[in-house]
Amino acid sequence: MSLDEKIGSLKAKHKALEEALEDEINRPYANEIEIASLKKQKLRIKDELATLDRP
Repeated sequence: MSLDEKIGSLKAKHKALEEALEDEINRPYANEIEIASLKKQKLRIKDELATLDRP
């Protein structure tokens, strides 16, 4: 997998997690544990993307 493909894949995962997070937040009786888990996953992906973007 090329670097561009990896970055694209990570961005797609980040977007999917963002959508899942929004769905969970907007649910009645939102699951705070699930929200925290989704946020952690998004942060890990964001950190990995930042690492890959460095020259």
